[in-house]
Amino acid sequence: MQRSIDALRSLALPAVDSAQTSARRFSDGAEFRIEIPSVEGPKVLAAVLETADAMGCPVHRISQGSGIQMLSDADIREMARIGAERQIEVCLFVMPRANFDIGGQWSAPAGKMIQWQNRGAEQLRHCLDEIFRACDLGIRSVLLADFGLIQVVSDLRKTGQLPKSLIIKSSAVMAPANPASCALLEKIGANTINVATDLTVAQLAAIRQCVTVPIDIYVESPDGLGGFVRHHETPEMIRCTAPMYVKLGLRNSPDIYPCGIHLEATAIALGRERVRRSKLVFDLIAREYPGAKMSVVGQRQPDLAVPEL
Repeated sequence: MQRSIDALRSLALPAVDSAQTSARRFSDGAEFRIEIPSVEGPKVLAAVLETADAMGCPVHRISQGSGIQMLSDADIREMARIGAERQIEVCLFVMPRANFDIGGQWSAPAGKMIQWQNRGAEQLRHCLDEIFRACDLGIRSVLLADFGLIQVVSDLRKTGQLPKSLIIKSSAVMAPANPASCALLEKIGANTINVATDLTVAQLAAIRQCVTVPIDIYVESPDGLGGFVRHHETPEMIRCTAPMYVKLGLRNSPDIYPCGIHLEATAIALGRERVRRSKLVFDLIAREYPGAKMSVVGQRQPDLAVPEL
């Protein structure tokens, strides 16, 4: 045992899971921000922000799951305009990916974990097509689910072929669950990391010891990611994992990917409910961890990828 402990420590990796307090913060000194996921187009975004304003729920970032390919140029421009106007990060997923394409391994029992990855050289190229298009239209945050694509986008950012301000957000479907995996994601270019949804607070704290970037955590996860409702643990997660994006998925709701006009009413209703759940958690944080510092909504920060018009 001691040999293994020493080996991990020699690599600057923790050997135990321990719920210690995080000293890291966002660029503005805050410990947490709130993200609304599955915002599938400009009408859903408008409904989400309308509901947030009515309920007094802060929103710092929204993310989309169907993919850039499912949005027209006009859709992307409008989402970028709203994000810039409200100083909110707008993060878009990338297509194509294995589970929307031909091929059967992703649907096999042992192949589920590859369903969001990119298959072949041409899928990488198509993904880059979409990222270049979104960046040209003002988007500065992309959601990626493939190790290779993350490194490619990071390299293109370094050379200036993609904007230096572009933020790479690793997807929760990658489900990194240990300090070494998360450290690898940061090393290859991820600026904010979605972790597996079923990690204990101590396991999250161990990851925080090895990464400097924000950690994105579903405190309520959709059924496809486990369906966990962990609202009550959020204050302790913030203490041990800061800087942290608090994410509210929605248990007991339909999978709407890829979304379109035929599911627009459902997507809007789900978006409004995610805001309501987020307000419940925001109020819980205020009661249980009143000293937790949240980023001010509507203020530009260097680590918040607000669209650039």
